[in-house]
Amino acid sequence: MPIPRNSSLPPSEAVRDTEPNTSLPSAGGTVLQLTGLGKSFYLHEQHKTVPSAMGVTFDVASGELVALVGPSGAGKSSLLKSIYRTYLPSDGTINYRTESGALVDLATANESDIIALREREIGFVTQFLHCLPRQSTRDVVARPLVRLGVDEREARERARALLLRLGVPESLHDIAPATFSGGERQRVNIARGLVVRRRLLLLDEPTASLDVTARDRVIDLVREEKAAGVAILAIFHDPAVVAALADRTVTVHPAAAADATREVA
Repeated sequence: MPIPRNSSLPPSEAVRDTEPNTSLPSAGGTVLQLTGLGKSFYLHEQHKTVPSAMGVTFDVASGELVALVGPSGAGKSSLLKSIYRTYLPSDGTINYRTESGALVDLATANESDIIALREREIGFVTQFLHCLPRQSTRDVVARPLVRLGVDEREARERARALLLRLGVPESLHDIAPATFSGGERQRVNIARGLVVRRRLLLLDEPTASLDVTARDRVIDLVREEKAAGVAILAIFHDPAVVAALADRTVTVHPAAAADATREVA
């Protein structure tokens, strides 16, 4: 089961391996392993295929944050969306070790299994907030907890506490976030993504539209996720955030330039 945030918890050059591991440990070890992962897009009107990131191989361990870096357009966001299965990968495997110890290839898993994993184990904070219209900010953040069976009153209180930690004033909690500024909307997005503690967390430029104060609050929350053993794969616009949070970086090169990734300790 996922762990709500308020629960107490016990606290090189080439990234491509010639002999990648096929057995992932179930606890305290590798949670996610990508092998030869690639995503390409077919342009029907032009009858041609455009590659995004290709041949990507690395892993992410429990309690570790791996940051994807590289030029714009290299395919970093496409990798995260392929792992979350917003995109269907074109090549490779995405081995994910579930909380129960099962090994699941997210590249080929059926849709019902993917939906179940998203609900309970795999979280994704995207670049932009998407939510139901006219839903209050507090309810947007509380909804993942309610879907897991948490009492609605308790879920709304946890949402309130997390929004306050992120600097969203209580006067805004009962207002739909559609009217908010970009930075306010992104803080709501982050709160929704972190209100349930997942086993694997994907972050796609969560701090890009935040001021320094809000950014530092997010850094503190992500550090708590790492300390709790969450495996995190992230894209950050700000090199200072990468320096503050990343245990390793993986450089993603444009597919046209190199069919590879490079890892920096």
